Amino acid sequence: MGRVIADATEAAAELGRAVDEAKSIVFFGGAGVSTASGIPDFRSEDGLYHQHFKYPPEEMLSHDFYVTHTAEFYDFYRTRMIALGAKPNQAHLKLAELERAGKLTAVITQNIDGLHQAASSRNVLELHGSVHRNVCQRCGRVYSAEWIMGTEGVPRCPECGGAIKPDVVLYGESLDERVLLASVKAIESADLLIIGGTSLVVYPAAGLVNYFGGSRLVIVNKQPTPQDARADLVCACDIAKAFDF
Repeated sequence: MGRVIADATEAAAELGRAVDEAKSIVFFGGAGVSTASGIPDFRSEDGLYHQHFKYPPEEMLSHDFYVTHTAEFYDFYRTRMIALGAKPNQAHLKLAELERAGKLTAVITQNIDGLHQAASSRNVLELHGSVHRNVCQRCGRVYSAEWIMGTEGVPRCPECGGAIKPDVVLYGESLDERVLLASVKAIESADLLIIGGTSLVVYPAAGLVNYFGGSRLVIVNKQPTPQDARADLVCACDIAKAFDF
């Protein structure tokens, strides 16, 4: 294992140096990237998995639950998955800045909140889809998160009456193969891979790290991850503060 830094100011300085020395950067992030924007993650102490609902969150976010309990699925989706008031934090903004500077080639995210795009990142590979696309299963029309929030119960397509499904990967569904392959290609071509805000325990997404053969691996996550021993630098601090350089 490389250096482990818990102090956010020191971590930001070290991360900034790593970025300056790199030529091709890829960022791979999870729910922890958006916690500073007020969106709860899943596995931390205050995450969704530690809150009490009628059904476990992982059950409510499954394909089977969407099919068999569609109204209850949408109740949870509207109240817990869509966060229209959330704004990009320093991590999102810095990544967009690095892309504009030609340093960062791709953001690979497990998040479905669209905050990277809101921060003006352009090459965003969404492994688990986005709440901002909700697709009619009959005619293919796409509806926004705002439109979904303006509906009640089970939304139906006003054009054809078809069922609408969020364009998010639910438990029991496969990742989009094109997004997955593009993510592998981006990671393989990077000389610096920054992993941030993810526990690296959800597969197949966590397995993407194995495609990295570049010179430097940096992990920014408050809690330890299974890949820490492989990292050249571990910033065990708040991710928004770590990206304040």
